[in-house]
Amino acid sequence: MSITDLQMLFKFIGGLGMFLYGMNAMADGLQKSAGHRMQQLLGALTKNRLMGVILGAGITAIIQSSSATTVMVVGFVNAGIMNLGQAVGIIMGANIGTTVTSWIVSMSEWGEMLKPEFFAPALVGVGAVMTLFCKNSKKKQAGEILVGFGVLFIGLTFMSASITPYRDAPIFAQAFTVLGRNPFLGILAGAAVTGIIQSSSASVGILQTLALNGIVNWQSAIFITLGQNIGTCVTALISSVGANKTAKQAAGIHLLFNTVGAVIFGIVMYLIFKLNPVFASSTISSVEISIFHTVFNVSNTILLFPFAGLLVKASSFMIRDSKKGKEETKGSQMERHLDERILETPSFAIENATQEVINMGKAALENFDIATAALLDNSRAEAEQVEKLEAKINQYEKILTSYLVKINNQSLNEEQHLLVKNLFYTVSNFERVSDHCENLSELAVEKADKNIVFSVDAAGEMKEMIKTVRSALEHAINARGGAGMSEVRAVVQSEESVDMLEEELRERHIERLSSHKCTPENGIVFLEALSNLERISDHAHNIAGFVRDEM
Repeated sequence: MSITDLQMLFKFIGGLGMFLYGMNAMADGLQKSAGHRMQQLLGALTKNRLMGVILGAGITAIIQSSSATTVMVVGFVNAGIMNLGQAVGIIMGANIGTTVTSWIVSMSEWGEMLKPEFFAPALVGVGAVMTLFCKNSKKKQAGEILVGFGVLFIGLTFMSASITPYRDAPIFAQAFTVLGRNPFLGILAGAAVTGIIQSSSASVGILQTLALNGIVNWQSAIFITLGQNIGTCVTALISSVGANKTAKQAAGIHLLFNTVGAVIFGIVMYLIFKLNPVFASSTISSVEISIFHTVFNVSNTILLFPFAGLLVKASSFMIRDSKKGKEETKGSQMERHLDERILETPSFAIENATQEVINMGKAALENFDIATAALLDNSRAEAEQVEKLEAKINQYEKILTSYLVKINNQSLNEEQHLLVKNLFYTVSNFERVSDHCENLSELAVEKADKNIVFSVDAAGEMKEMIKTVRSALEHAINARGGAGMSEVRAVVQSEESVDMLEEELRERHIERLSSHKCTPENGIVFLEALSNLERISDHAHNIAGFVRDEM
């Protein structure tokens, strides 16, 4: 290999690297710009299958990867958020959404002014200035998208330039002739390349780069493209390892859908090429690859959409339950819900984490009810329940904190970073609420051991305090759940009432102690209970404050 050949190889590798990096940077910028709109799409998952197709196409167009979308779907199914019927629609839509990248790649054939070498440097320049000097987060995100576009096109230019000197080389003509004549080899080649680089968008981009230089014929391009659609299933199949049976079925549906489509279109195109060999051996352009890629994926979806139920049934025959598989899925529902596959789309991961934080809050509220009942009734049995629930809440904190750290390491916009930070603090506050509940249960045990009974007045005052604190905690959980400023204001009002009530009840109890209406032992338990209840109200106020900061 000569120095020139080595230089061209490096140029191609560098171009491919820039193409992949640009596509990733563009997708990150688009995700940040989409922000909460991506979270709102989560609600559409409960709609009909046609909505799933639209949703799958939309998400894939944003994140620029059908593999990532399907991996996320596997995560949703594994977490129990989505059933297989809903998954089928999104998987079908993802194949349509991935065609966006091929149209971006083929832009250079649309006209002279759309050639990458013409406008890509300007995109990078403008995008870099916006990213570095604009203070507005939206403008920064727009800059990231422009830089991604620019680098992607510059990468394409590098790849094309590295291939141009060899477009008349016999090896290319021979290779594509062989792949074209043998559909199995063409499909296998497309699947293998895509499986290795884990991106159908990138492998289609490489094929289109070769087509730009006029060295790819129709029959080889068609079969390779069909193979690329099968190869993109590899990522989801790998991702489903260790998931439950249903999640594995989702990956199986992806493989079935793409394989059945490839077989049907492969047979049709093989017959067309046999009838028209001149057309089969003619060169294909980058735009024509985009057209076929789009027609294939849209037609395949229309063709197989009515048979979605059959795909689900077929996947159940492919994936069987095993003893090992059952053991793999023994983790808690929360651990399954916070599936790492969903991190592929941070907005959805944030939505899931938020829901689990709310669930943690509800567990803390349940612990509050049990602890306060134990305190009033001197119940050892209820105090033991508090300890068990406290252990569960501690587990909540550990798992949620770990997951939020992973989310925080993803590409987030400023609003999402603030939300994740506040979720960290909220988790900590709910855990502290549960700690105070444990303190209350310990006081309940002390009351039972020492046969301490509150006076009628003291018991009535304690019930009033408990009711007010519970109101603050419940409103805080509702506020975190998205109920709005009315719930935040309700927490503030309850907190003010708790502070005034605590001060008033302390004074009354000290008066009872002074007049010997209450024993010192009773007094210590009563005052410590008041202190713990007041601290729980403070934590509720903190949680509401985080929600207010986000509005």
